[in-house]
Amino acid sequence: MSTNVEQFIAELDGGAFEDKLSKVLSHVAAAVVDHGKMGSVKLEFKVGQIGSSHQVQIQHTMKYEHPTTRGDMSESEKGTTAMYVGTKGAMSFFPEKQDQFFDLKGNVATNPSNQESK
Repeated sequence: MSTNVEQFIAELDGGAFEDKLSKVLSHVAAAVVDHGKMGSVKLEFKVGQIGSSHQVQIQHTMKYEHPTTRGDMSESEKGTTAMYVGTKGAMSFFPEKQDQFFDLKGNVATNPSNQESK
């Protein structure tokens, strides 16, 4: 399994990154049409391991430039999101597998592999 890109983008910054990207794309497109000049949107992802775990820290940067009447304007925004790395490197906000934390009665499970309550 590989990383689901749609899910990956949706999970960055708890969903805020996807919303900002949507607005930036629309803003740049509108400015391009209004001024007849090129604009750009650039995404950069830097990935680093968190300790010796199966988690990575994603540093995400969005840079954009849009035309104006007399030139252009640019802005960049940075953030970080921790993600789990699963089978074949698939990244997700949630781990692929998670042990049982509570038994059927709501008590803390003493043996995560034993999901039956006494």
